[in-house]
Amino acid sequence: MQPYELSLTAAAAAIRSRQLSPVELTDSVLDRIAQREPHLGAYVTVTAERARASARAAEREIAAGRHRGPLHGIPMGVKDLIDVAGVATTASSRVRAGHRAQADSTVAARLAEAGAVLLGKTHTHEFAYGLTTPQTRNAWDQGRIAGGSSGGSAVAVAAGTATFALGTDTGGSIRVPAALNGVVGLKPTYGLLPRRGVTSLSWSLDHVGPITRTAGDAALVLAALTAHDARDPASVPARAQAQAQATDYRPDAGTDLAGLRVGVPRTYYFDHVGPETEAAVRLAVDRLQALGARLVEVEIPMTRYMQATQWGLMVPEATAYHEDTLRTAPELYQPDVRILLEAGELMTAGDYLRAQRSRTLMRQEWARLFRDVDLIAAPTVPMTAVRAGEETVTWADGTVESVSDAYVRLSSPANITGMPSLSVPVGQDAAGLPVGMQLLGRPFEEDVLLRVGHAYEQTRPARAPAPGRAARRTPPDAMMSL
Repeated sequence: MQPYELSLTAAAAAIRSRQLSPVELTDSVLDRIAQREPHLGAYVTVTAERARASARAAEREIAAGRHRGPLHGIPMGVKDLIDVAGVATTASSRVRAGHRAQADSTVAARLAEAGAVLLGKTHTHEFAYGLTTPQTRNAWDQGRIAGGSSGGSAVAVAAGTATFALGTDTGGSIRVPAALNGVVGLKPTYGLLPRRGVTSLSWSLDHVGPITRTAGDAALVLAALTAHDARDPASVPARAQAQAQATDYRPDAGTDLAGLRVGVPRTYYFDHVGPETEAAVRLAVDRLQALGARLVEVEIPMTRYMQATQWGLMVPEATAYHEDTLRTAPELYQPDVRILLEAGELMTAGDYLRAQRSRTLMRQEWARLFRDVDLIAAPTVPMTAVRAGEETVTWADGTVESVSDAYVRLSSPANITGMPSLSVPVGQDAAGLPVGMQLLGRPFEEDVLLRVGHAYEQTRPARAPAPGRAARRTPPDAMMSL
């Protein structure tokens, strides 16, 4: 096994025991980037010399007995919405041409303090306003979409060109690409991780979170980033943050889930879902039951209002953020993003307030739902990665849905309610494309989700980085039918 193939947990253990040096690990990952990046387009920029210098510094510190923790010497990427001092934050947009961050975002500063090694900035769908990340190709099949908007981060982790990465999630933008590329993606509780220095899409829906190879890896990153930040108005109050920091997110080695109540939705989450996706997720749920969990059928509340509430919150908030640039340089935006931003100017204050009221009611109803279960298990997305250029999906009953609406449909409830959600890989379809299962939990119970995700992982063989397949030629107007 090459160093770039190691999970964060395994790499950290090898570094701590002096079996592997940060320089060896970083060089291995940089070599992998040189090999795979021309085919994948995961990175906006690769800071190779900075990474090598950081790895050498980590090696010296560890040799001197100053080991900072499990992230020390671990190479990682950050989504190009997240400021790193002296490095451009382009948001994968021409709007940000010539931009250079003056200071670290809070999460970047915490990663640096933990000793992590920055490899570079990963691509996003422009300003995170989309579910495909068109600049980036799927790690398993270059003719397929990466998912978005944290597509670059997910592909980098899946392909072995980063040991872990950070993404952001406003309607599924960590979990969607994680599911489509066969890696783990965690959207924490709203406000748990600080967003100062992170370009916003929709302030009341935005989250920062890790993309990793295992649930245990996600726990290590989460622990390093969790702390109150008074400079982020949405940051959870210090007392709650102190309780969160005291939580040991690391799952234990056992797989016993006895006494855990897992909610299995009767409605919504298995409606308009591809048959192979449904079969893989239901098999994974059965494995949770075999580990001792008790399955409880549940009804998902207020399903008819999900899409309207998500868009009713996100669209006007995004337009408000981009108001000045949209009026002075609209031609710099890609057409799909520009149309959405212009649409936001047509929404009324009443529309926005109704979406906020709907969100309040949803939070109340979901809190009632979690009186009967400890978590919910469901598909992360309704289908595997579609071919690049496909814009719609036709379901078995004849319903036609846009690809973006389909992908966001199952992930957005966790953003609306602010509850934590973890996506874990649970198999592949007949084409070899990954399928993801989503675990949703109560606020601040990330440890429960990570425990369950880890227990499930122990029932499956370890995953190697995606080997990738060359793109296949497909008609630009192809339509996927399920």
